[in-house]
This record gives sequence, C-alpha cells and structure tokens, in this order.
Amino acid sequence: MKLIPKDIPTEFLQILPEGIKLVNRHGSPYLVMDRVTDTNGNSLMDESVRIHGEPSIKLHVKVGSSEGLIFVDAYWGSHAKLYSFIPDFSNGKTLEAFSPADGSSLMVPWNCPIDGCEEKHGIELSLPGGLNTIIVCGKLGCPGHHINVARVADGVSESLSNINFFGEGEDELFSAI
Repeated sequence: MKLIPKDIPTEFLQILPEGIKLVNRHGSPYLVMDRVTDTNGNSLMDESVRIHGEPSIKLHVKVGSSEGLIFVDAYWGSHAKLYSFIPDFSNGKTLEAFSPADGSSLMVPWNCPIDGCEEKHGIELSLPGGLNTIIVCGKLGCPGHHINVARVADGVSESLSNINFFGEGEDELFSAI
C-alpha cells in the first residue's frame, strides 16, 4: 500500500506523546507508533515483521471460527496488515483481539464514530505511562480509530483520529483492523 501524506496538527506535534515518533518519508512527515502495549504493560511491537520499514503491532485475534496473529502497520492511520491465518467471515467481520504475550483481552466497549458502522467494541492499545490510549474499531474493514492523549484538546484528538491512509492496493480485507 502506498502511503498518502496527511496534515498532522501542529498542536499534537508540540506535545508528541511517548510511544509515537515522527518520521520523514519521501519528504513528508508521518506519525509511527514505536511503543504500544496491552493494559498489563506487555509490548505489542514485533521487530521481526516490518511493514513500511517499521516494526509492526502484533495482535492475537479471533474472527468467526478462525484465529491467529495479525501484524498491523505502525504508521498512524495506515490499515495495512499481514495475517498468519485465513479469517472466517461466515459470522460477520467483528473480531476479538487479545495480547499475544498473556492472552488478556484488548476489547473495550466503544461506539465506532464512522457513519454506517454499528460496532460497539474497540481494541484498546496503550502508549507508555498508561495515560494515553488508542482505540481501533473491532470490525474488519472499518477505518474507525481514536487517540486519547491526556495533554491535548479534544479537537486536536478528533483531527488526528480522522487521519486515514488509503492508497494503492487497498481492498476490503486489508483496509482496516
């Protein structure tokens, strides 16, 4: 998938939280998650599987009757991923996500803000320190996600949460978690 540059709010760049770094790629700035954990503090980063040259975020997921690992692009707003299994969509596209380190659930109640998505659960990822979190829609194919940063105004969080990268090679299976 080709990344398409998007504007990053200046207010966010001024307080860039721990666990997120700014990278320059092909002359454009991008945010990359470089330290993401489950709620117990176990790292979800996987150095061995890289997407766009960066370590991926590794999750254990169940989709219908199938389960396995997915490796998600760490670029903020990119929904590229690799699967270690073939997802079973016979019962819909809602997934359950777990920490690959200890099996703890990553699912939280969350009303996806994307028009037409009725999902009521999200996948919660933590940034270092435990105050800042990311919630991603629990429905495959939905680009809904939100970042909660303690030191940033809601409007800045909303603007950042609306960043999605959709480029060449997108299809429904790979468009979002």
